[in-house]
Formats: sequence, C-alpha cells, structure tokens
Amino acid sequence: MASIKDIAKKAGVSVTAVSYALNGSKKVSEATRARIMAIAEELEYTPNLVGRSLQKQQTNIVAVFLTDYVGSFYGRLLAGIKEKLEVEGYELIVCSGSKAHAFLPQKLVDGAIILDSTFSGKELLKYADAGHKLVVLDRELEHENISNILVDNEFGATAAIEELIENNVDKIIVIEGPKSSFSSKIRRDVAANTAAAHQIEFEVLPGDYTLNAGIEHSEYIYQQTKNKKVGVFCLNDNMALGLYLGFKDYKDFVIGEDIQIIGFDATLEGQLAYPPLSTIYFSQSEWGAMAAEALLSMFDGQACEHRTLATRLLLGGSTQNSI
Repeated sequence: MASIKDIAKKAGVSVTAVSYALNGSKKVSEATRARIMAIAEELEYTPNLVGRSLQKQQTNIVAVFLTDYVGSFYGRLLAGIKEKLEVEGYELIVCSGSKAHAFLPQKLVDGAIILDSTFSGKELLKYADAGHKLVVLDRELEHENISNILVDNEFGATAAIEELIENNVDKIIVIEGPKSSFSSKIRRDVAANTAAAHQIEFEVLPGDYTLNAGIEHSEYIYQQTKNKKVGVFCLNDNMALGLYLGFKDYKDFVIGEDIQIIGFDATLEGQLAYPPLSTIYFSQSEWGAMAAEALLSMFDGQACEHRTLATRLLLGGSTQNSI
C-alpha cells in the first residue's frame, strides 16, 4: 500500500506538502495540489483514517446504528440522514450488531445516530459521559450529549385503536415488537389503555417486527374471527404484511371485511399490498433529517434537543372505513 512518503518521492516534494494537499490546505498551490492528487490516485493511495482522526480528533464520519436495514423504512430514514450530512461535508457509515459498538470508544466516528436495540441505555450514557455526541431515535435519555428525536407513538397508537373501535370491532389484538423496543412498549401500553377506556376486549401477542411474527399468528387470529369481529393493530407494517401472507391460506377470507388490520410506519411495501394497508404514517426521511440536524447542531456546540415527529392515521383498504 502506498504511503505519503511514496507520493512525496514521486512528486519531488516534501511529506508536509503532500499532507497539505491531501487535506485541502491552501498552503500549497493549486498546480502542486493537482499534481499530488493525480500521483496519489495513480499509486492507489488510501488515507489512514484512524491516524488522521487521532491527530485531528475529527473524522467527518457519522455512524448510524440500526437493528436492521432491510426495506423501504430504513432506506428512507438513511436518505434523510445522508442528505443533511453531505451538505455539511460529513459521510455516514451504517453499522449493525453489538461488535460495531467499538466504533464509538475508539473514536472512529465524530458522533452517532442510534436506532438499535443492541445498545443498552447504560452503555449509551457511558459513551455520552466520555464526550460522544449521540442522537437516539428509540428511547428517552437525559444527558447533555444526547438528543432524543422520537416519533409521536402515543398519538399514532391512540388513532389506530380509535379507528378499530369506530369500525365496531368486538376484540382488539395487538402484535407487539421486541421486548427491548421502547417504541413497541409505548404503542402497546397506549393501545391497552385506549381499549380499556372503551371496555373493548383486548389481547397482546408477542412479536419481533418481522414478517414471520405476523405469519405465525395468522391461524390463531383467523380462528378468533369465527365468532367475533376482530381488529388487529400490528406495531409495525412488516408484521401486518406477515398476516396478509398467512391469511392467503384461507379461501374467501377478505382483509378489510372479515378482519380489520392497521400497521405502523406507512412503508412502501404496505401501500403496494392488496388491499393497501391502513397504517400510522410518519415521514422516515424527515425523521432522519431531524436526527442529522440535531447531531450537526451539537457538533457546533449547541445544546442537545428533544423533538417529536408527528404521526397520523393513513387509511387503506384493510379497514372498513376506507372501503
């Protein structure tokens, strides 16, 4: 692998001049910089980001930690983050899994946006205590180096349950997310309280935000519909689409007529399903942009901020009021 010394030797300049050119300094002429950059490309020079970060205490890289990154939900979220960061000269890397947590203590990134249940609150507070700038999207943490940018889970869950009640269901079933998920807990608890206030039969089934969770519960839910009018609130669209797949096994069983289903996230996949999924809408790209703005603000020395992104009910063909 070529080094700065190799570039300097071939260009006939000092190592210092090469360093200036590679870092965009105006201490070398444009002609010299162009010649050095051409030689660096010819030699396939790759900068040592770890060494550079140790010297400058800055990498201009932001890590986005995600529990998963498959599907339109994460694509839109990352697009919103990326657009804001690029304007300010930052790159992003996407990390998943507990081993990737090492990027923070090793200071390989300038800050992080977290939507990842593999982090504990205690771990994030430890990194914040060490001076790391963090934006969390999946929990509430109080620290001067942590901004909370959350979705209005309370409004969304209330709107979903009230829609099912308005459709005169006899029983509401919630398929929840992972036990570790902050958003799932809020949505589940608000749904339970809203159903109780209307004295509607209510049941919670375990889930994990995957298609399989919906598929696995489809037979049980189908049996429930034989003597009751059932409404299902899936705490994300993915599990709702799992129900769609599971119900295909039952002839003449019509979603939106024989059962009411509402998701949460308003993913592209849910809107392209048949019938289109009724869901709780919020803009993932706007959420990502808000997270990036909060992190950039902290980089500039401003105080952390706590913001909530609005949600609303988006009716599709999976509930009666939309038919």
